[in-house]
Amino acid sequence: MDAILKTRLIMKRTFVLISTVLAMVLLANKTFAQNEELVRVYRWYNPDDKNYITLAEGEYQEGQILNWGWKDKTLLFFAYRTPGPDRIAVNNWFNPTTKDYVTVAEDEFSDDQLIKMGYRDKRTQFYALTHRGPNTIAIYRWKIERNEDWLNMPEEGNTDLFFKKGYRHKTFQFYGIPRNVDAPIYNQL
Repeated sequence: MDAILKTRLIMKRTFVLISTVLAMVLLANKTFAQNEELVRVYRWYNPDDKNYITLAEGEYQEGQILNWGWKDKTLLFFAYRTPGPDRIAVNNWFNPTTKDYVTVAEDEFSDDQLIKMGYRDKRTQFYALTHRGPNTIAIYRWKIERNEDWLNMPEEGNTDLFFKKGYRHKTFQFYGIPRNVDAPIYNQL
């Protein structure tokens, strides 16, 4: 009788242990998947062209970007990899005449308008929020007339520095998730 009780107790403990481990694995996978939904968005600078580009992590390999002459990688904010409710596609366009890249939300300009301005090679970079929510930050686009360069910057960015460089025409674009280290764990939206 004593052996039967010990066997049952061991089986119960084993069941509880396996159930706990399984629950932890499933929870960890869910949390990992939620964090994988977010993508870091960076700004790079090319000193030869005196031009900025906004890129989502994984668009190109970092070695390629460095090899093309881009430097000063700066984390701007987090965005989403996939479409969803209250999200808008954000696209990148290239102008071969001015060697300029512009990152625009899908409703800012029509494709026809950008093509008439000399842009081509449209590609979707990420998806951004259309409404302010908890733990969001407004993202603006600035333009410098001298070389037709566009610059994306969160509202917390150093606007005085870029204003002194000649950037004007500040335009609201969309909402991102702040670049602080804890942002991915919130998954508030």
